[in-house]
Amino acid sequence: VQLQASGGGSVRAGGSLRLSCIPSPRTLTQYAAGWFRQEPGKEREFVSSISWNGNRRNYAYPVKGRFIISRDNTKNTVYLQMNDLKPEDTAVYYCAGARTLVAGTRRTEYDYWGQGTLVTVSS
Repeated sequence: VQLQASGGGSVRAGGSLRLSCIPSPRTLTQYAAGWFRQEPGKEREFVSSISWNGNRRNYAYPVKGRFIISRDNTKNTVYLQMNDLKPEDTAVYYCAGARTLVAGTRRTEYDYWGQGTLVTVSS
């Protein structure tokens, strides 16, 4: 199983992007999901997570109040709405899935990953 992230691109500071994440194959359901990001030469860091039913959401401090994680289980898709983007948000963003119904901030909690999508924010 892989989690396919899409929606990245290049924007100016203050702009918005919405990332999407779809599992492949799409038979994966009822899973907790998270978004992580990685800059070149740095560790992959936690951005946000959401429980299987959307009732629990967590955000890393740098994105709190600007990013919104959501999911539409009828479409089996997880989203990350990114608003008021800053140059320091520039990174490859990865979607991750966990077999559990709730997952947190640690990479080791997640079982499924995929190729990321690049977000570039210019000043």
